[in-house]
Amino acid sequence: MSPEIIFENEAFVAVNKPSGLLSIPDRMGVTISLKDILKQRYGNIYTVHRLDKDTSGIIIFAKTETAHKTLSQLFEGREMEKYYMGLVNGQMMNSNGSIDAAIMEHPGKTTKMITHTKGKPSLTDYAVTESFRLFSWVQFQIHTGRTHQIRVHMQHIGHAIVCDEIYGEAKPILLSAIKRNFKLAKTAEEEKPILSRLALHSHRLNFIFDGIPYQLEAPLPKDLKALLQQLRKWKG
Repeated sequence: MSPEIIFENEAFVAVNKPSGLLSIPDRMGVTISLKDILKQRYGNIYTVHRLDKDTSGIIIFAKTETAHKTLSQLFEGREMEKYYMGLVNGQMMNSNGSIDAAIMEHPGKTTKMITHTKGKPSLTDYAVTESFRLFSWVQFQIHTGRTHQIRVHMQHIGHAIVCDEIYGEAKPILLSAIKRNFKLAKTAEEEKPILSRLALHSHRLNFIFDGIPYQLEAPLPKDLKALLQQLRKWKG
């Protein structure tokens, strides 16, 4: 789970976080996190924002207290443009749109969020970039930073993110579900999934820091690339 450095300067470092790696230490402090890895490399490192454990993609950490304050203000003031890519279940009726639905913590489950009028304002824009028989490949722009925002909003409109065990189904994607007349190799005892983790990737951050405009992108990881390749191959 060696993280890929996308960009760094004296003020901050942008990293392409692998899926399955915590952004910051959890309450138990037992499982290693991306922040732990960066601290070993840089010493002091400051949390600006975070990604869900199973979400891959770009995340920024500050190297100084001053940079931490400035970057945190960009996020809080909605001056940081945040774009994600994700695979959702089903073909979407509208190719683009906005989901404006307040989000709050589930009253009975501390690890789950729900849409509710008493929640905090939450806004997600989406645009379908490719449609497949069973899935849609979608770009998201989030204008607020609520916990699990994209995942909650996609469940809200009936198109949960693929392999989302909290807001959809944890069921992995198998080639047999995509390829017609699929036959398991004689040497294989069971079919291996193409993807078994949350199909969500933090793709791009656009912002201005100290008067300099930045557009930082995290390339898609191999598993999502492989899945898209198979979906395109068997699209017809």
